[in-house]
Amino acid sequence: MARDKFAATWVSHSKINDFLTCPRAYYLKHVYRDPDTGSKIQLMSPSLALGSAVHEVIESLSKLPAENRFKVSLLEKFEDAWKRVSGKRGGFFDIDTEESYKEEGRTMLRRVMANPGPVARLAVKIKTDLPYYWLSEEDEIILCGKIDWLEYLPESDSVHILDFKTSKTEEDSSSLQLPIYYLLVQNTQHRTVSGASYWYLRFRDEPDVQELPDLEQAHETVLQAAKRMKTATKLGNLKCPHGDQGCRSCRLMEQIVLGEAELVGTTEYGQKIFVLPQKEDGDITHESVVL
Repeated sequence: MARDKFAATWVSHSKINDFLTCPRAYYLKHVYRDPDTGSKIQLMSPSLALGSAVHEVIESLSKLPAENRFKVSLLEKFEDAWKRVSGKRGGFFDIDTEESYKEEGRTMLRRVMANPGPVARLAVKIKTDLPYYWLSEEDEIILCGKIDWLEYLPESDSVHILDFKTSKTEEDSSSLQLPIYYLLVQNTQHRTVSGASYWYLRFRDEPDVQELPDLEQAHETVLQAAKRMKTATKLGNLKCPHGDQGCRSCRLMEQIVLGEAELVGTTEYGQKIFVLPQKEDGDITHESVVL
């Protein structure tokens, strides 16, 4: 029987991470549909807006030859990218808050310009917009995801995975991000993966090298998590582990369903974008994001 990718279950790092954190949050982010339009919903926040704009700028460099990447200032590109998340669309309710986040983005990009490292060297660009492969044909599961950067190492004809971090915290050692990215790169292009790094743009001038996991163990761990997610979704068993009171991950999304969030736009895929109102203490309610 021919494989049907449209009937398969598609999993990614964000989906698996959301499911393992809170099945209810996973449901609201990836399964739930707006009853009026049938579209998915997204909660925008200042931190997510910041990460999106910074990543847009850096991703644009990977499409250029190495010698042309810094001919246009990254700060100039950032100004254009920021226009797409400015104001309420980015979860900003006042100018001062928006400017503080925007300056954080400028600081990160100044760091890249001052210490370009791998970003100035040869890179491999996977042509597919969304790289994917069959994680398990038997279980009809496809693993997909976008990789921030693949540095090309000509001396070994191999690639080095580079992931840019804009969050304030470092990736947890139990995270499945590296195993998932390793599997994706190994199975969606022909060169060997010789290494991987996280670049914490808020506080590191250069990437932190990570130890690559065992490939077979990575496959088994990710597959088991994906199978749990597929089964729970099929059975409708997607409840918050904290009970009816919920957790931070799902409570924020629940506010959209309850009509307590403000609709500020749609994504290019028709996904509705919502923001939560400003708290009385002046803080913006937002969820952290690791990109």
